[in-house]
Amino acid sequence: MKRDLKPVAIWLLTGCFLIFIMVVVGGITRLTNSGLSMTDWHLVTEVIPPITHTQWEAAFEEYKKYPEYQKINIHFDFTLEDYQQIYFWEWFHRLLGRLLGIVFIVPFIYFLITKKISGEVLKKCIALLFLGGFQGFLGWYMVKSGLIDQPDVSHYRLAMHLTTAFITFAFTLWVALDIMYPAKKIIKTGFRNLIRFTLVILLIQIVWGAFVAGLNAGLIHNTWPLMNEGKLIHETVYIEQSPLWRNFVEGKSGVQFVHRYLAYVVVALIGLIWLKSWKLDLTGPQTTGISALVILVVVQFVLGVFTLIFAVPLWLGILHQVGAFFLLAAITFTLHRFSR
Repeated sequence: MKRDLKPVAIWLLTGCFLIFIMVVVGGITRLTNSGLSMTDWHLVTEVIPPITHTQWEAAFEEYKKYPEYQKINIHFDFTLEDYQQIYFWEWFHRLLGRLLGIVFIVPFIYFLITKKISGEVLKKCIALLFLGGFQGFLGWYMVKSGLIDQPDVSHYRLAMHLTTAFITFAFTLWVALDIMYPAKKIIKTGFRNLIRFTLVILLIQIVWGAFVAGLNAGLIHNTWPLMNEGKLIHETVYIEQSPLWRNFVEGKSGVQFVHRYLAYVVVALIGLIWLKSWKLDLTGPQTTGISALVILVVVQFVLGVFTLIFAVPLWLGILHQVGAFFLLAAITFTLHRFSR
C-alpha cells in the first residue's frame, strides 16, 4: 500500500466499522419494536432528544397519534418511561446515520482537495457517497410505511434498507482492499466465478433474512431440522397466500422456508469453495479468506438454528445479524483476493 493512501484506507475502514455498528443498533431497534417511536424526520433539530419532562410529554402525545400506539400499545400499560426506552434506540440509530454521513463527507472533501484520491478510487468513493445518501432515504421511506395505516413497516422496505446497508459495507471494504492490496494473484476464472455466485446467493439469503425479520416469521415453526409436526415442508408454506409465489415473499411460513433452506445452499457452496481450493496454489491472504469463510458459515448456521429454536431472543437475533455481517465481510475479502 502506498504511504500517501494509508489515511484513505483508514478512513474507509472507519466507515466500515461505523456501518457495522449502525446495522447492529438497527437490529436492536427492530427487535425491541423501537423503529416507529420517532414520528417525524428533522435533519438537525432531532440530534438532541427531548430533555425536559414537558418535551417528553409532547413527543409522547405525538406518538399516540400513530398506528403503533393506537392499535397495539394502547392495550397495554404503556407509560412515558416505556416510550423513552424505545425512543432511545431509534434516536441513537438516526444519530449514527448522521455521524456516518459526516465521517464520509468531510474526509472525502479533504482528500479531494489534497488530491489523495483520483481516478478509479475517486469514482468508487463518489459511488459510496451516493449509496450512503440512498441508504438514508430508504430509512425514511421504510419508517414512513409504518406511520400510515399499519403499525409496522413494510418488510419489502425493511429488506431494501438492510440489504443496501450490507452492500454499502461490502463496497466500502472492497475499495479499502483495493488500496491495501494493490497486487493480486489471478486464479482461474471458474473458481472466481464460484465465489461470485456464492456472494450473490448470500445476498439473497440476507434479503430473505430481512423478510423474516419484517414479518416476524422467526416466531413460528420453532423446530429444527424439520418444521412443525415433523415435516420438511409445512403445508402453510404453500397455502397461506394466493397466488402461490406470494407465499415465498409475503407468507410467514413461506418466507421462513426460503430462509431456512437457503442456509443449506450457502453452507454447501462455501464447502465447495473450500474443497476446490485444495487443488490450487494459494497465497496467504487467499487461504486466510477461505478459512474464515468456512469457520464463519458454520458459526452463522448454528446461530441461525438456535435463533429459530428459541424464537428470536434479542441477544441471539443480534448475534445472528452480526454473523451475517462477518460472513459478508469474509466473502468480500476472499473474492477480492481472487479478482483482477
